[in-house]
Amino acid sequence: MTDLFEEKEISPMLLGEEKEPFDDPDYIYELKLDGIRCIAYLEKGKVTLRNKRNKDVTDIYPEISEIWRTANQRCILDGELVAFTDGKPDFYALQKRSLMTDSFRIGIAAKRNPVQFVAYDILYVGKKTITDKTQEERKKILSDTVRDGENLSVSRWVEGKGKDFFALTKRQGLEGIVAKRKDGKYHIGKRTRDWIKIKVMQDEDLLICGYQPDENGDVKDLVLGYKDENGKLKNRGKVYLGVSKEDKKIVREFAKKNTVARALFDKYKNVVWLKPELVGTAHFMQETENGTMRQPVFKGIRDDK
Repeated sequence: MTDLFEEKEISPMLLGEEKEPFDDPDYIYELKLDGIRCIAYLEKGKVTLRNKRNKDVTDIYPEISEIWRTANQRCILDGELVAFTDGKPDFYALQKRSLMTDSFRIGIAAKRNPVQFVAYDILYVGKKTITDKTQEERKKILSDTVRDGENLSVSRWVEGKGKDFFALTKRQGLEGIVAKRKDGKYHIGKRTRDWIKIKVMQDEDLLICGYQPDENGDVKDLVLGYKDENGKLKNRGKVYLGVSKEDKKIVREFAKKNTVARALFDKYKNVVWLKPELVGTAHFMQETENGTMRQPVFKGIRDDK
């Protein structure tokens, strides 16, 4: 019989769809953390971490090596590696860690800003796979098997009140929440509607400063910007998702008489630069460290601005 712990070949279950906040007594709601998804294999004296692509990342996060002490028996946890800055998840700090390869630098970073493993599901305990149990049952087993400890915490949740929980998350400037069916089973490697993401996003009206053409010369990525309080043009980043055929046509027509010779932002190459007069709305999560957009989607050109 296949043993999940010995094989270590698990692909985590994925979020199936995105919705607006809702209340439902058949769901639990927990924070959507801005981190790196990992499967953790805990046994006496040893921890093995595998990311979503099943790559072993244990050595990158040495501070996680002792979390086996939080479990009262061998188990497999599904969770998130999270770095915190000022009490909030900091994806960019975590991303820097994920790219490190030098053990000396990794050791310094692990002491300076240790990463946490936040466990929100359990797939295996003792010698038994429990993915066929309901979400509600697995949550209880998780609480009975693992306790909060140094570099590990067990995800908290609320029942039924998705709208209030989402509103609190939004006020705190967090990424969002996840709704999970209480009777849902754990489907390894599958994307199902039993898990629903509800993300905090923001809209911003931005100037279309140019576009990068595709191989046929048509509009592909839009380069967006804004003017600061001093009227200076600033870069907000690029977007290609959501740019409709109608939007592309408007940009092409505008470009016939409104291109500029000099680059508005030096970081981009192969750009048709435009007079920053057209306005479009972008939908995105939050700003990156350098002021650009994270996961942007273009909502359309504004004809009233």
